[in-house]
Amino acid sequence: MKKYIILSAVLIFLLFFLPWLWGGPARQTVPELAPTPAAEADNPPEQSPEPEPQPDPPEETPRPAVDKVTPLNVLMGDKLQSLDMETYLIGVVRAEMPASFQEEALKAQAVAARTYILHKIAGGGSANHPQADACDDITCCQAYKSEEDAAADWGEDAPAYEEKIRRAVTETDGECILYDGAPVLAVFHSSSSGATQDAQNVWSASLPYLQSVETPEGEETVPNYRSTASFSSAQLRERLLKALPEATLEGSPSNWFTDIRQQPNGTVTSLSVGGVEVGGNRLRTILELRSACFTISFDGDQITFSVAGYGHGVGMSQYGANVMASNGMTYREILEWYYTGAEVGLIGT
Repeated sequence: MKKYIILSAVLIFLLFFLPWLWGGPARQTVPELAPTPAAEADNPPEQSPEPEPQPDPPEETPRPAVDKVTPLNVLMGDKLQSLDMETYLIGVVRAEMPASFQEEALKAQAVAARTYILHKIAGGGSANHPQADACDDITCCQAYKSEEDAAADWGEDAPAYEEKIRRAVTETDGECILYDGAPVLAVFHSSSSGATQDAQNVWSASLPYLQSVETPEGEETVPNYRSTASFSSAQLRERLLKALPEATLEGSPSNWFTDIRQQPNGTVTSLSVGGVEVGGNRLRTILELRSACFTISFDGDQITFSVAGYGHGVGMSQYGANVMASNGMTYREILEWYYTGAEVGLIGT
């Protein structure tokens, strides 16, 4: 019994006091603490790389000032002058279109005027002035007005109008109306009645880009859109026989005009005058009517021609272009409407 007591005492001693003999109490496992904010500050997260600087977009190559370096010899009255194309076109637009018109219409006029003179030069110029590229006679080339003369007409609006016209020319620098890559015969007129004319009806020559197209101007948008020209029978006979000596003008004037052929808009394409077939535009010229869109009425000894529109009716209508511009069309759209199948661009591009 005594032996068991001693053995128990030894086991208790070994269980409770032996760990002290190996260096103290057992160590505690302490969980690792999360870093403090200060530690985060000492070890900042990796920064996003700075974005690479982007190169500036390439600058658009400025269009060369073609008009400024294109020389022209222009016959002004009986005096030959040397002008660059830009100066010439500014003078033409001053003379040919009201400066109060929409800017897109003025641009269309500038491009048409440029195209017209380049087409004429390409065709060998005019026999009326072989020494000059252009003249200021509207029966031969295009009208021209100096800055001084235009300013006298415009009054207090002169500075704004002059700047507006110069901008129309410079902002269309070098642009032409092209058909198969060549400048077209870019004829134009003041106004038409519902539709322009096919060139063949006026000059007996058909051109694919000078076809009849609808045009939007009318009494509401064109001053003096309707006009009349009246003659006594004696006055009318004298005028007609001077131009048509083979005509037979006897009896009542109501019998002088027969076989009248008209377009749906009323434009006379041809008629018989005293037995002589005449184009409507030819009669318009003989009688100095404002257009070939006319009707004839008779009252006793008086013959009256009632006319709509102004001009030969072929190509761009200037008042029509202004209405289109007012409705939001660009000058390119206007020109490509009036010159069928043509496009606006730079020659050689």
